[in-house]
Amino acid sequence: MTSPSIYLGLAELLDTDPLMAGVIVLVSPDGTATVTLAGGGQMRVRNPLGLAIEAHVYLQGGAITGAAPAIDVIEVFI
Repeated sequence: MTSPSIYLGLAELLDTDPLMAGVIVLVSPDGTATVTLAGGGQMRVRNPLGLAIEAHVYLQGGAITGAAPAIDVIEVFI
């Protein structure tokens, strides 16, 4: 009899495709957009909603999933 792996059980609980937030900085004619992420860095993603530059957006699975509120990101270090 084999015992289930605790690690595999915990790994199933983690979201492999997290929801991220960012701001569109470039819209391409091929239906993609370059987004600056809230934590830094940039990502080129699909833009199925056709949102414009400077729109605050949510990203998941390599695509823009919706508009996000325009709020400032604050990092707190403890």
